Amino acid sequence: MIRTRFAPSPNGPLHLGHAYAAIIAHDRARADGGEMLLRIEDIDGARDRPALAEHFRADLAWLGLHWREVPAQSTRIARYREAFDALMARGLVYPCACTRAEVARAAVLSGPDGPIYPRTCRHKSVPTDADVVWRLDSQAAHALTGPLTWTDEGRGPQAVRPETFGDVVVWRKDAPASYHLAVTLDDAADGVSVVTRGVDLFAASAVHRLLQALLGLPEPLWHHHPVLVERDGRKLAKRRGAPALADRRRAGENGAALAAQLRAALFDTGISLSDALSLAS
Repeated sequence: MIRTRFAPSPNGPLHLGHAYAAIIAHDRARADGGEMLLRIEDIDGARDRPALAEHFRADLAWLGLHWREVPAQSTRIARYREAFDALMARGLVYPCACTRAEVARAAVLSGPDGPIYPRTCRHKSVPTDADVVWRLDSQAAHALTGPLTWTDEGRGPQAVRPETFGDVVVWRKDAPASYHLAVTLDDAADGVSVVTRGVDLFAASAVHRLLQALLGLPEPLWHHHPVLVERDGRKLAKRRGAPALADRRRAGENGAALAAQLRAALFDTGISLSDALSLAS
């Protein structure tokens, strides 16, 4: 059975970009008789607002979507720790005390997390009781797994090349696990067979394929879709005040009609915020 997932974080309301992503996940699964899962990614510390999860469910129902909810990330901490400890036992992670500003100043290239970490702390003695994150030694990890590929549904096979993402964080200061480690473990545990997400996360899939190989997890198919953008070309974001689905829902708009127009307008080409805001008006 095809199984996809929609996995929002309760740190702000859902907006049209989320609606688009949820519709793609929903329709991709149902086209093959499968199901979409809803997973609440609630390990973002003080930024999380647990009450938003109920709004998310109401928004999805308003759009006319169907899903099965699985346990939230906050219930999975022990599994994250177990996987992290396994990586540590194999010597594949190391502590890093660099600030984001220091990484940005020293980095030459950019990857899925922004500036690619220049391995400053790789051969340093960093006290582990200090304020550190733990990074995956991607070169050592790739040497251990050997050549790897992953497959995007639209672009075909892709090679895993550690130089394109560097030594990413797998254990954070402010949360029990990084996005990379948590979602890789969650998707495997939930039986997700097709990972649908925005093309802005395309490069992250190589990181996740490497983690899957290291941890003995199954390899899904990936489907990267266009993202909704603002007039200046930036991706819609909660922090920039993208209009909330809940506001449109409470104002009496027709959610099913909005979903139908998003399907018609967005599936292949993407759409600007100025055009999206006129949908279902």
